[in-house]
Parts: sequence; structure tokens; C-alpha cells
Amino acid sequence: MRPNTALTLAVAPMMDWTDRHCRVFHRRLNPTLLLFTEMVTTGAILYGDAERHLAFSAEERPLILQLGGSDPAALARCAAIAAGYGYDGVNLNVGCPSDRVQGGRFGACLMREPQLVGECLAAMAEGGLKVSLKCRIGVDDQDPEVALSAVAEAAKGVDAIWVHARKAWLKGLSPAQNRTVPPLDYGRVYRLKAERQGFVGINGGFETEAAIAAQTGRVDGVMVGRAAYRDPALLSRLSGRVGMAERAHRLAVARSMVGYADDVMRRGGKLSHVTRHMLGLFHGEPGARTWRRRLTEEARLPGATPRLLDDCVDAITATVPRAA
Repeated sequence: MRPNTALTLAVAPMMDWTDRHCRVFHRRLNPTLLLFTEMVTTGAILYGDAERHLAFSAEERPLILQLGGSDPAALARCAAIAAGYGYDGVNLNVGCPSDRVQGGRFGACLMREPQLVGECLAAMAEGGLKVSLKCRIGVDDQDPEVALSAVAEAAKGVDAIWVHARKAWLKGLSPAQNRTVPPLDYGRVYRLKAERQGFVGINGGFETEAAIAAQTGRVDGVMVGRAAYRDPALLSRLSGRVGMAERAHRLAVARSMVGYADDVMRRGGKLSHVTRHMLGLFHGEPGARTWRRRLTEEARLPGATPRLLDDCVDAITATVPRAA
């Protein structure tokens, strides 16, 4: 079951995962996706290697830069820099629960400071790009009915609000646990959509085409997170391809990544920088275990070249059942 084409499909920003190589791979699997960078802090852009954090290839677009920070002036500067790089929008992270972001007074702890959230978003808009928000339904003992409405009211005027339909527990749960332990509350996001005129997207627990399609008419978009990484074929299936045509598409994408990996290595990168994002491409299918093992182990070896990926694609291609 496919989602209605009116439903915006996005891949969530994921630290250490949705880097530029991952985004190229995902874009080739599904050309209609809205893609997000990993969260990049304002300090990393203003005082670090901005080129390393912000550079991307044209094929990744439309691409949104997710920013982490709580200083409106710094966020405004970063949004202006993002505009210069050609991003299609900027997004404020109000959902990450890690100790690091709590120490910096940004991420999910901003759910407690809706006025500051509003000031940050207004400052980001000065850069001229579309501005969006990604948040939780609340943190710790907050009432989600009150907390989410307050943040959404502060975000009035932004182009989109993406809501991870769980609370974040800032003490007692790790970031990984915060992705699964707090119960999902899709109903709270639906109620936000009912009371808000603008775009509302939902995130959290979406792993199948049917679950995503069921959101049509309830929200404006669905953001897929870890499922897109564990089973990238989901992104391919969501592009409308089915059966053998869909698998042939994945094989073609895998083959195209050989040339991409060659370009990356010519610029000084490593084969594993690309292949680590492709491990789940044939999840649950014949040859998947060998595919995953070879890319995991051999791509890291000294002297590994894109020929390894080419050989792995050849091997997985040989497992495609012949049409009757």
C-alpha cells in the first residue's frame, strides 16, 4: 500500500548516519524524498570547519540543514551561511535528548522554553530560507497537550513543524532509549494538525508502506528514521516500484554507487564512508548476509577500492530470480 502522493516523505536527520554519502544513496533510491542533514551545531559552523559540515552535492536537493543551538544571533548567522551554500531550508532541533545538547541548552530541553524557540526561529528566517521545526510532544513530566501547543504557537509562521510523537526523558533514558521507550502518541500530533493551519509532519515508529499510507489525510508528511537505514529498500518501494521492477531499481542504484565511491576516493575519502550506508539494501533477501559481511569487513581493509562494491553487486545480481 503506497502513501498518497500528496504526503511529503522525509528521512529524519540522524547523527552519524545521514551524512552526504548517505543522502546521495537515499536520493537515488527515491527522487521525491525531502532530505535533512545531521544536526550541525552553530558552534561547529561559526568556529569550526564550515565547509566540512555544510558542503553537499546538487543531487541531494531538496535538502534541509538542521541546526542545533539556542542563541538567536548565532542561528541567524548560520541560516545566512546556509543560504549561501544553496540549502533549501533550515530546521531547528528541539528534539534531541543527549547530555551534550542539554549542556548547551538546545535540543529537546528547548521544549521548556517556547518563547526562546520562537525567537530562534524568527532569527533563522532572516537568512531568507524556509524555516522549520523538529520537536517532541514534550519532555519529562510536561503535559503534551500544553507543551506541544506552546511550542507550536511560538513557531507560528514557520513553513513546517515535524513532530516526533514521543516525549523525551532528559534524565534516566539514553538517546537510544528515548527513540523507543517513551510510548508513541500519534493522536497528539493529529490534534495539533487539527488546530493548526500549516504543515504538520509526523515522525516515530514508521517502518512499513502501510503504516505510512495510513497517515494520509491525518498529517501533511511522514518522516522515516532508523527504518530507512536498516531497510533502505523501504525508500525504493515508497517511490512506487513493485516486485521485480523495484529490486531491479535497487540493483541499478547499487551499481551507480560504484562510480560515486570512485569519485569519493579520488577526493581522499574511503570506500567504507560510502558502503557503510548500504549494508541493509537487500535485507531479508537471498545473498544479503554475504553482501553485508563483505561490505562490513572488506571495505575497511587497506587498499579497498570500488571494485569490491562492483564485485558485491555482481554477486547479489546473480541471486535475482528469473521471471517466469
